[in-house]
Amino acid sequence: MSRLFRLPGSVRKDPAVDTWMTEHSGDLGTIAQYWFGVMRACGNDVRELLHDGHPTVCAGDAAFAYVNAFTAHVNVGFFQGAELSDPNRLLEGTGKFMRHVKIRPESEIDSKALMKLIHTAYADIKQRLSAE
Repeated sequence: MSRLFRLPGSVRKDPAVDTWMTEHSGDLGTIAQYWFGVMRACGNDVRELLHDGHPTVCAGDAAFAYVNAFTAHVNVGFFQGAELSDPNRLLEGTGKFMRHVKIRPESEIDSKALMKLIHTAYADIKQRLSAE
């Protein structure tokens, strides 16, 4: 049985995601927009949609990452995050599968390490898809 989280409604460019982005302004919106842009650029097969009210990216229909803005921080989350290599120890959470990175406007984030996590999550989901 596959452990991939499938979202068959994902599309190349979802207008609902763009609407979400315009509704989240200020520092948190800027952070969310930037990191979601990194996710969008991972590959030609990246699709997106709003899932549970926040922007989510998929490789094909297999979800691999999301962003969500809260009152004081942005989460950059990973659907298979518990199994990702994280040598810089950015990931938080204790769920069976998911992990996230909290980004606060007033705090420094290791952008290079987070960029690597996003690309690692994309490569990981691609490998999982090819193994099916």
